[in-house]
Amino acid sequence: MRWEILGKDKDIVKTLLKNRGIADSKIFFEPQEPKTIYLKDLGVSKLELTKAFKRIKQAKSKKEKVIIYGDYDADGICATAILWEAINEYGLDVLPHIPDRFKEGYGINATSVENLKLKIENLKLIITVDNGIVGYEGIKKAKELGIDVIVLDHHQPHSAKASRGRKDFNLGAYAVIHSTEVCGSALAYFFSKELGLKSGLELATIGTIADQMPLIGVNRSVVKYGLQDLKRTKRVGLKTLFSDSKIDEVGTYEVNYIIAPRINAMGRLANGLDSLRLLCTKKLDKAQELSKLLTKTNTDRQKIVDGVATHALDISKKEINKILVLAHESYHEGVIGLAAGKLVEKFYKPSIVISIGKEKSKASARSVSGFNIIEAIKKTELILEGGGHPMAAGFSIDTTKIEEFTEKINTVSDELLTEEMLTKKLKIDMELTFDQLNYKLVNELKQFEPIGVGNPGPTFVTRKVEVVDVKTVGKEKTHLKLKLKQGSVVLDAIGFGLAKDYSLKTNSYIDIAYNLEENVWNGNTSLQLKIRDIKL
Repeated sequence: MRWEILGKDKDIVKTLLKNRGIADSKIFFEPQEPKTIYLKDLGVSKLELTKAFKRIKQAKSKKEKVIIYGDYDADGICATAILWEAINEYGLDVLPHIPDRFKEGYGINATSVENLKLKIENLKLIITVDNGIVGYEGIKKAKELGIDVIVLDHHQPHSAKASRGRKDFNLGAYAVIHSTEVCGSALAYFFSKELGLKSGLELATIGTIADQMPLIGVNRSVVKYGLQDLKRTKRVGLKTLFSDSKIDEVGTYEVNYIIAPRINAMGRLANGLDSLRLLCTKKLDKAQELSKLLTKTNTDRQKIVDGVATHALDISKKEINKILVLAHESYHEGVIGLAAGKLVEKFYKPSIVISIGKEKSKASARSVSGFNIIEAIKKTELILEGGGHPMAAGFSIDTTKIEEFTEKINTVSDELLTEEMLTKKLKIDMELTFDQLNYKLVNELKQFEPIGVGNPGPTFVTRKVEVVDVKTVGKEKTHLKLKLKQGSVVLDAIGFGLAKDYSLKTNSYIDIAYNLEENVWNGNTSLQLKIRDIKL
């Protein structure tokens, strides 16, 4: 791993702000409250917003049936919950719809619209959340059946001309509420708020973190204030999930690695509707039942991912191509994206994992920084359908074309994918010495929270540190527990998962990359270094 040291300024806070491209520290440290942010600030057309509100009022006065058409991931489920509750509170006859990943796929489509119309005779309005901006066929079918569609979406439209603030996406929808600045659930939150209804900021926070939105600007506002709401939530489903997951304090880490995966698991292996039920239920016994289901399904999901990843890793060790393309009948299509992510983490190469079907196969891709994976996939001209962004994509392909696809994507990417791109890097804010590490600095670093994508945890380097003590800890002895010294300063350090990579000896000297944090144990507080990497 190569270290990239970004700053050398003596002022630590100033350097951290500069490294994150933050020009106004006041706005960053004191972000605007979400209740004072409006859709027009996100580039949403006022005309489209007026049309949407007018259509919702019409549905209420005519007692029409309404569907909130969501998505099966954490952001889509949270968005559905927010808008379903809001529109219901507004007095409409409304039901949620979370599509089945395996039967319906992503987004509003013609078949699903037809089925909804058959079930709900007086269905006159569908509101999409976290999807719809490319739902041409589904919206066209809805119009044929006398159903208006309002689209709330944050994904990129297919047309390059459809940019921020553009009013006409040529979708045929009744109204389009579109912004790429926030995720689907945050868009649903702001829409509900402007409709004058309770908003569900804590759910928008889960969606924002789960959807890997950069935690600056509006997203920072949503998460900073939303985490406060999340900590004091009255939703019995979330409270039960926190309890079952043994979460004491809810932060970005807990949402990203504990809560969101459980919400996501249902859509990956079963049906996301149960995750929606958990978020919205007011019955404790139902919440307990659903929380256990989500936790079990997530455990099953982890085992399946580990199985796919282990199988794929064995094959990948022999792979010499710059892009890994692995296909097998046993790969579960609900987790192939997670498996591709594990391959990137292990080999630091763009990775594509394909679940082989009889005639059509499903694929998921993950990339490395600087390489546009979706553009490379499109250049093969072999996929049936698909979409994504530079770092991740999903697509389907004829099973007979997989071998040809593997050859072609490596051919088109050979010159574009440089060795520089294939070198794993650790971005480090600046170099410090141990005598600069103190509680004053810890308190200054806390101002940068919430941390996440776009605002990573401050990372430092200290060189020529003496190893005073070293031992392996954890159930499987995979972590390094260290006591380190520089000058007269001695600090404890923990390196999660690093025991297999480094064999350290006392009285030796090392360079370390780390995060500085407070460690609270048995009522005692001390400084601790969380080791990111070591150079011998």
